[in-house]
Amino acid sequence: MTLWSSLGLRTRLLLAFALLCVVTAAAVAGGIYVQARNDILQRTQDATVQAMRSRLQMLYPLRSATPGPDELGDIAAAVPDHNSVEFAVAVYRGIYSPVAPPGRSGPGPPEGSTPGGRVLDLDLGVISPGLRQVVADGEIAWQRVVRDGVPWLIIGSPLLIVEPDRTTRVSGIEVYAARSLLAEQRSIDELATLAWATGGAALAFAVFLALLATRGVLRPVRELGRAARLLGEGELRARIAVRGSDELADVARTFNNTAAELERHVKQLREMEADARRFVADVSHELRTPLAALAAVADVLEEEAARLPEPAGKAARLVSQETLNLTALVNDLIEISRFDSGVAALALNEVDVAELVRATLRIRGWSEQVRTELPPSVTARLDPRRVDVILANLVGNALRHGEPPVSVRLSADEHWITLEVRDHGPGLDQAVLPHVFDRFYKASAARARSEGSGLGLAIARENALLHRGDLTVTNSPDGGAVFTLRLPRRAHDPEEGSE
Repeated sequence: MTLWSSLGLRTRLLLAFALLCVVTAAAVAGGIYVQARNDILQRTQDATVQAMRSRLQMLYPLRSATPGPDELGDIAAAVPDHNSVEFAVAVYRGIYSPVAPPGRSGPGPPEGSTPGGRVLDLDLGVISPGLRQVVADGEIAWQRVVRDGVPWLIIGSPLLIVEPDRTTRVSGIEVYAARSLLAEQRSIDELATLAWATGGAALAFAVFLALLATRGVLRPVRELGRAARLLGEGELRARIAVRGSDELADVARTFNNTAAELERHVKQLREMEADARRFVADVSHELRTPLAALAAVADVLEEEAARLPEPAGKAARLVSQETLNLTALVNDLIEISRFDSGVAALALNEVDVAELVRATLRIRGWSEQVRTELPPSVTARLDPRRVDVILANLVGNALRHGEPPVSVRLSADEHWITLEVRDHGPGLDQAVLPHVFDRFYKASAARARSEGSGLGLAIARENALLHRGDLTVTNSPDGGAVFTLRLPRRAHDPEEGSE
């Protein structure tokens, strides 16, 4: 699982909105900033060039085609003004005038300064060779440099000589002027600050919009999750309020239709199950009367079977045995129908558990076949008949389907008693273990029909649950199946409530 997919939906939406805002704001603000910066610098540059041209035109005609330092100083002093050009220098064949600041009419010191404190050592080291080459070829050119953290615009222009035939030629005099771009830089910095502030405000607004969007999106999602949980817990009437006509509304309508259809099918299944249980209960009760008559006849046949010819005697014994099996099946069906209808109740008594186990084994003639570990003086408030049914099923199964020795072990603590019934056979297959307590389930499909109804262990577990206990089964590491019955020492009948 990636980090992104591990984040919640709200967090992902917020991050997506914020990222989109940052990218959009950076692109828009960056584009506006670059365009505005270029426009500001271009306007400043054009204004300075135009001002320099105007000042240079005032120098014509030149007094000398081969000026000396004094004449170069006069040329440099004529170029600066208070608005555009701040420093100027004139160069002729490697000779250059002192730097002339605005307001000077003659040669100035080799270093220029303005009342604002800006200083530029405008010498040939500041002017790039490329700029000088373009100016020497008779073109006006410019460049931007930074000195001591202050940006400067350097403009170079040649002075031309006009011949009598109106043609022009390069005089060889080059004039270089400098203007500080500090004010423009401040404007650009303010623009950048404004861009950052606008981006921050846009980010905050985007987060606010993301919160609104996530609220609108996640509310139906949360409602869908809540309704799905309720549906999973069996609340089949759970529905979602449908709002609007978007995709989420379609999901809500689909969920509601699915839940309604599921509720209808479950209702039908429950009705069918109730009808089936009612049918089994009714048939079982109806069979009790004819079975009682058949049992009486079967007893007579059983007594006479020894005096009948062999085919007839065998048939008589078979009828007697099948009548007993059918009677046991009907009784089991009646018992299980009581659990299903919720009418099964406990008849609780304070009993000695060890004596109860011994009585169960003794009545069925299993005392010699089963080993017991029964500590004395273990009493509990139980339903003796139902515990007897549980033990009879567990021990009977161990004797029929396991291998000796079969043992019953009793242990107890302050709140619970535990009875373990174990055999030493091959145990149960792993595929069988989850279905041992299912109704009508038999571990072997080849087992004879008369060996049991498949309801004994299901009834045993229902009796354990009725006591608010449990019945489980595992395979012992030493071989054999181990059935464990845990019952509270003070069971309460559900119909009685808490004592």
